[in-house]
Amino acid sequence: MGANRIRVAKDKADLVKALVDSNHTTGPFHTYADAMVFAAALGAKRKKRSPLGAITKEPSPIALEVFVSRGYDLVLKLLAIKETKDPKIISLLDETSEEKRIHIFEEYANGGLEILRDELRGAVDYTERILLILSSERFREESPEDGFDLSRFL
Repeated sequence: MGANRIRVAKDKADLVKALVDSNHTTGPFHTYADAMVFAAALGAKRKKRSPLGAITKEPSPIALEVFVSRGYDLVLKLLAIKETKDPKIISLLDETSEEKRIHIFEEYANGGLEILRDELRGAVDYTERILLILSSERFREESPEDGFDLSRFL
């Protein structure tokens, strides 16, 4: 089990690094896991799921335990149920369920990163631009059963 990791597409590596606060950047997120969960929630909200293609080595794939320790395993489970319409996808007994949940999460995160890449293009301050994205999401006309409320990130 514990070997499962969340991977980042090679063409999104620089974006993911820029989203995380470090010595070289002033990104809005504290960890890669935070950035990936936000991206997955955005991808789910906008119904954008995208295959990863080539995988980057840096940032290296993030251990699933990091997501669990931050309480994000619930997001992986919710996305998997939303996508498959099958509550058995969260089973601990089925060995392939975790792999399926990770695959779904990675593709939604990749889709969300594509949205962010487009919407952050030209932005100097990613935090300010992401707040604008969240504000506009809040006021979009959408049905209540639409799924993910991104306003908790405000």
